[in-house]
Amino acid sequence: MAIIETPTVILPRAPKGNFRNEPFTDFSTHENAHAMREALTRVGDQLGHEYPLIIGGERVHTTGKIESRNPARPAQIVGVHQKAGTEHADQAVQAGLRAFQTWRFVSAEERASLLLHAAELIRSRKFDFCAWLTYEVGKNWAEADADVGETIDFLEFYAREALRLAAAQPPIQLPGEHDELLYISLGVGAVISPWNFPFAIMAGMTAAAIVTGNTVVLKPSSDSPTIAARFMEVLEEAGLPPGVVNFCPGSGATFGNAVVEHPKTRFIAFTGSKEVGLDIHWRAAKTQPGQTWIKRTILEMGGKDSIIVSADADFDAAVNGVIASAFGFSGQKCSACSRVIVEEPIYNEFVDRLRERADALTVGDPTENRNMGPVVNEGAMRTILDYIEVGRKEGRVVAGGTAVETPEMGYYIKPTVIVDVAPKARIAQEEIFGPVLAVIRARDFDEALEIANNTEFGLTGAVFSTDRKKLDRARLQFHVGNLYFNRKCTGAMVGAHPFGGFNMSGTDSKAGGPDYLYLFTQAKSVGEKLS
Repeated sequence: MAIIETPTVILPRAPKGNFRNEPFTDFSTHENAHAMREALTRVGDQLGHEYPLIIGGERVHTTGKIESRNPARPAQIVGVHQKAGTEHADQAVQAGLRAFQTWRFVSAEERASLLLHAAELIRSRKFDFCAWLTYEVGKNWAEADADVGETIDFLEFYAREALRLAAAQPPIQLPGEHDELLYISLGVGAVISPWNFPFAIMAGMTAAAIVTGNTVVLKPSSDSPTIAARFMEVLEEAGLPPGVVNFCPGSGATFGNAVVEHPKTRFIAFTGSKEVGLDIHWRAAKTQPGQTWIKRTILEMGGKDSIIVSADADFDAAVNGVIASAFGFSGQKCSACSRVIVEEPIYNEFVDRLRERADALTVGDPTENRNMGPVVNEGAMRTILDYIEVGRKEGRVVAGGTAVETPEMGYYIKPTVIVDVAPKARIAQEEIFGPVLAVIRARDFDEALEIANNTEFGLTGAVFSTDRKKLDRARLQFHVGNLYFNRKCTGAMVGAHPFGGFNMSGTDSKAGGPDYLYLFTQAKSVGEKLS
């Protein structure tokens, strides 16, 4: 096939220096707090707007709609979206195929430039994007800022990684030959993103796919499509050609499955529940008529994450780390601490401190920057409250345990601590995805490690200890993809903490790390004999 000349409007942007993480915003300053309140007012005036599907650059409207609602005020519509159906799956994949014929030949420098431009645009509108996250999924200011910052980090990091990959060379040059190792694009892929990090994870998976020359059918969560629509606006403003990303909110059971099973879909990048991830993996493994490749799945599926607190730990640091890990964003993180395993000598005192700290957390409207906002929807609230009832039978509730009623009927649950939980209890094994912490007693560090490894998951974990021998043992024996010592088990930073887990937590894809872009490429070796 001849190389296709590709017109582009992308202006070259070279990375400025080495990668550095986007700094967190200090909302304790008057200037930043004022800017955030102004953004909430500005974005609040834009709620309820209707957004089209975008397929091959064309705006498409459908009869069926998806209403994104504010979980703090469920009567408030954040955005109205078209509902893509099975009939749109082939249209989106075909649009991606057409765009792939040119996008694949755009230079790595130009593709990286687009990501850098998008990062600049998002950075310049950081407070507005924070406000969208607060309204659509209930993040308080710090959680929203971290989500936006991670989005910028992914764009900046993957732009640099794409340039590094494009410059790769084979380790050996044979005498009399010119040898090359090329990392080429795969084709059209599906990006199926979650609601809990609706900006960073959605944008990160999409950016990794397109910067390596692939095209994308983007299906965001039905709980957070507005953030994805706003990201599409940024990509188009940055110069993204039509069809490179096709924006298609829709049902996972209809549109999502149709895209996964389409014979021309080359890969699926997914973040979400274990059950859905395994179903995607199974569907992708079934070869369809006309399919000429093995589909690749890039899956991040969840966890049941533990923090071990040793008797020799810095007590205050351990309490703070557990509270932050368990109740940040109401525990709605796959990395959240849902189990704390405490050595027996300090167990009772640690329980007392956890109860005091959990009871002191404020719960309320995230626009007012409470410690905890709502859970994402009514179904999630019911599921979490059902688990709390299970926990009453399996342990002892010492903090929280109930919903919080508000005039706006938001989906609030008090931070809940359940103690004296057996290691194999349901609430110690099943992912709850809410503000529920199970406290487990361990005789010693040996038993604590054994308990930490007793689930089907293996995503994150942490150990609080001042004993170097214990930390060294955990480094070798605590079986998780992201392990932390003497700090919380949430808050992985792009570049420093490549993110992805073992076992039923996924394919250990290591988002934000130096290996991640390999998952979106295929290696091609070229050897030329010199005359």
